[in-house]
Amino acid sequence: MAYPYLELLSTSDVVEAQVENGTREQWDGFDGARDFTFFDDNARAFIAQRDSFYIASNSASGFPYLQHRGRPEGFLKVIGDTRFGFADYSGNRQYITTGNAKSDDRVSLFLMDYARRKRMKILARMQVVSAADNPKLAAQLIDSDYHGKVERLMVFDLVAYDWNCPQHITQRFSKAMVQEALAQVQAENDELRRQLAEARGE
Repeated sequence: MAYPYLELLSTSDVVEAQVENGTREQWDGFDGARDFTFFDDNARAFIAQRDSFYIASNSASGFPYLQHRGRPEGFLKVIGDTRFGFADYSGNRQYITTGNAKSDDRVSLFLMDYARRKRMKILARMQVVSAADNPKLAAQLIDSDYHGKVERLMVFDLVAYDWNCPQHITQRFSKAMVQEALAQVQAENDELRRQLAEARGE
C-alpha cells in the first residue's frame, strides 16, 4: 500500500542513506496501511487536544526555520477533511514563518502529546489569510474567549501525515494535568481522614 508521507520525503539522498543503513528493503516492500491523506476521527481528536505544536518553513536563504506555537487546548482547528488552521496573534514581530510562505508554501508540523508519548507529523501547504477579509473563516478559527489581537489566519491544506512510535519521548505533564491528579489524591485523602475520624468516634 502507498505511504504518501514517506514517499514525499524519500529523495535520492534519503534512499541512498536507507541503502547504506540496511533499511531500504523494509520500505520497498512496505504493505501497511499508512495512506494518511485526510483527517480521520483519530487525527481530528488528537489535533483538538493539542495546546502547542512546532512548525518548520523553508527560507529563501536555504536554512529551514522552526517555530513553536502555543495557546489553550484546541486552538489548532480542523475545518475540513484536509484543511486546518489557527488564528495568529501578535508575537515577537519577526514574521519569519509568514514571510517564508511568500516564496514557498510548504511546511512541516510536529504535534506532541508528551503525557501519552505520542507524536503526529504533518506535511502541508500554508496560506496566510486576512481575518478582516475572511469573516466566515475567521469565525471558524478565532477563539472568542481568548484575549489578544488577531493579526492574521494561518490556513493549512494537508498533503500527508504520519504517526511516530513512542520510543525516546520523555513523558511530561502539563500543570493542569498535575493539578487534576493532585486534586484526586487530596479528595481520597480527605475521605480516608473522614472515615478514620468516624471510626474513632470523633
